[in-house]
Amino acid sequence: MSTTESHQTTPETAKAPDQAVKETLEDYTLRFAPRSYRRWTPMVVATTALGGIAYMADFSIGAGIGLAHGTGNALVAIAVAAVVIFITGFPLAYYGARYNIDLDLITRGSGFGCYGSVLTSVIFASFTFIFFALEGSIMAQGLKLGLGLPLWLGYLVSTFMVIPLVIYGMKALSKLQVWTTPIWLLLMVGPLVYLIAADPGTVDRFLAYAGTDGDGGVNTASVLLGAGVCLSLIAQIGEQIDYLRFMPPKTEANKRTWWTAVVMAGPGWVVLGALKQAIGVFLAVYILARVGPAAATEPIQQFRGAFDAMMPSWMVVPLAVVLVVISQIKINVTNAYSGSLAWTNSFTRVTGHYPGRLVFVLVNLGFALALMEADMFSFLNSILGFYSNCAIAWVVTVATDIGINKYLLKLSPLQPEFRRGMLHAFNPVGVVAFVAASGLSIAMYFHALGDTLQPYSPVAAAVIALVLTPLMAVVTKGRCYLRRTDDGISEPLLDTDGNPSAVTLDCHVCHQPYERPDLTACVTHDAVVCSLCLSTDKVGDHVLPATA
Repeated sequence: MSTTESHQTTPETAKAPDQAVKETLEDYTLRFAPRSYRRWTPMVVATTALGGIAYMADFSIGAGIGLAHGTGNALVAIAVAAVVIFITGFPLAYYGARYNIDLDLITRGSGFGCYGSVLTSVIFASFTFIFFALEGSIMAQGLKLGLGLPLWLGYLVSTFMVIPLVIYGMKALSKLQVWTTPIWLLLMVGPLVYLIAADPGTVDRFLAYAGTDGDGGVNTASVLLGAGVCLSLIAQIGEQIDYLRFMPPKTEANKRTWWTAVVMAGPGWVVLGALKQAIGVFLAVYILARVGPAAATEPIQQFRGAFDAMMPSWMVVPLAVVLVVISQIKINVTNAYSGSLAWTNSFTRVTGHYPGRLVFVLVNLGFALALMEADMFSFLNSILGFYSNCAIAWVVTVATDIGINKYLLKLSPLQPEFRRGMLHAFNPVGVVAFVAASGLSIAMYFHALGDTLQPYSPVAAAVIALVLTPLMAVVTKGRCYLRRTDDGISEPLLDTDGNPSAVTLDCHVCHQPYERPDLTACVTHDAVVCSLCLSTDKVGDHVLPATA
């Protein structure tokens, strides 16, 4: 096939791709991340990805569960949620790192189809602005305590300060996360170690705390209610994959380091997350008598109380504020970045127009600011408990398609596919499983099936998705995944190590070189077209016809 032949394109077909190509701040939104861009070592990528989980929300989530249900129920709930998140996150992290695509692109080829995954992109985008708002609220609490800023002004500061950092994508974020992580770890772990060493009785009081709704024992309803809140974080794997997609190719020489980085920064994020939730319970119990139950869930108050026990009073508030501000910047640049990717993905597929990622950075921040001004922090657990049903249904559906439909039943294509023309618009396997699982579990959450079943809504979301995903694959016989199996390019898609090929070809629409996995043949020309030009092809001039 010739890739050097020049072809005329109309202004309509060239306008959107040209805009995307010329956008110098582009960070491979919507597409495969090429090997030429992925120059970081596995451990730099892992450190960058883990830097994003410096958020303080875990302390609030753990504290809220612990104060309501007691320490025993909280710790079991945290552990249950962590196991589910780790198991479901592993296949997603592997596919993102191995094939260098984000979770939306993985979802397209894992049961949802090219347009069906718009549903889950919106779910993920909602996750990012909900947690941006939560983290921004925590930062505003810190700025109010340390600088006397009113909350409304703190919300504005916490929102707009991330814009200069997030618009430059992976290159800027990797530097930020690597350099701030040691400071954050020292400020977070130091007070906890001191409290336990100086007063071992704090551990006994922590373990004995019964909670306002509990009797000190462990019961299933309380555990499941708590786990449901923790499981709202299951979509965090999407943000981890936004970094893991920049992993270098896995080779025989680097496979040990590669796997360590993928497991640590992929599903392994939840280990640190669970520890932070447990620490949140500990600190809330420690300061409860001093500040009351409402303030005990605020991380700024938790660390103020911890720092107060170990250092001069004049250092307490400044250090607590520094910890909160560093944590919020580290996570909210990730929330803004990942949210902008998700919104851009959805908008471009639905409209065929690419407005630029910066537009959706601002859109995501606007939603987050509205939630902050509405004081979402005061009803945090209710929001997260509701949201978790959608997030669980999505992640379990995709993880099941990879683990069971691809590897066990072999009904789903083993290699992920994301390019328009190769996939059906909608695949009932994932769409039906997701809609049924999320719909029924949300109904249970709002007591539609009775008060007894209400705590079991997250379990229902996971079980329904786990059962329906392979069932739908069997019913459809795997015929709804691919429109065609041949992309019209003779060059192999993978190299000899099984990594995406680094061979480059020129897109005849935007006239830019792209690596092999990002391209398909053009239906009207003897040339190739990149995935973004296909996404912005409103009339389908370049889209290959169905053969399957």
